[in-house]
Amino acid sequence: MSRCLIMGISLLATAGAMAAALPAKPLPAAAVTNASDGRIRVQLMARNAVTLSGEVAARIAALPVSEGGSFKRGQTLVEFDCSSYRAQLNKAQASLEAANQLAKVNNQLAKLNSIGVMEVTQAEGKAKEAAADTRYMQTVVGKCVISAPFNGRVARRVAAVHQYVSPGNPVLDIVDSGPLELRMLVPSKWLSTLKPGSRFTVAVDELGTSFPAKIERLGAQIDPVSQSILAVGVIDSNAGNLLPGMSGWASFK
Repeated sequence: MSRCLIMGISLLATAGAMAAALPAKPLPAAAVTNASDGRIRVQLMARNAVTLSGEVAARIAALPVSEGGSFKRGQTLVEFDCSSYRAQLNKAQASLEAANQLAKVNNQLAKLNSIGVMEVTQAEGKAKEAAADTRYMQTVVGKCVISAPFNGRVARRVAAVHQYVSPGNPVLDIVDSGPLELRMLVPSKWLSTLKPGSRFTVAVDELGTSFPAKIERLGAQIDPVSQSILAVGVIDSNAGNLLPGMSGWASFK
């Protein structure tokens, strides 16, 4: 047997072994359908799930709400130690006050023909520059506190109090405390009967309980590979023991 043929057989055997060793890519949980009764796998998700990040480089001074704790919209969730930024703001405000005073004096002197237009223009320019610096530092200091964008709960603390974080570093994961969404992928052929308002029952695995629900909206496009479409539903009852991440089966019978 030739050397080239032996090498070719060896390469084919190696490729086959590697292909056999690779695990098959699992289907998304929401795409699973029970062929016996037509049930659809469903995932419970919060309408709003956000990771809060700092916009300033500073040390975390306080995280008032603990993991799992509830909060109201506008409540402080993260507070940074911004003493250095506040000092810079005070300096900018003092510079603005001095620049405004100089511009005022120069305008009075110009009326008496004691100084020229050049001095007045320069003083007014410095006053505008100082005002811009002040507004910038006010913006920076305003980012030293992160307020809640909606009513919700803290899902996870990514950073800790006294930890120094840079802009863009995640600090908290928060979720909306409002009604949860039921997300599922349904066969596209169901579109002939499935509409917003269509009712179904969802059995939640973690609770072993079923809840009445209805379709709220359908996706904007069909996946050409799986021939499925996103369907989003809501549970009719106001069950407080439901949590994002729970899953179950939706039955439309």
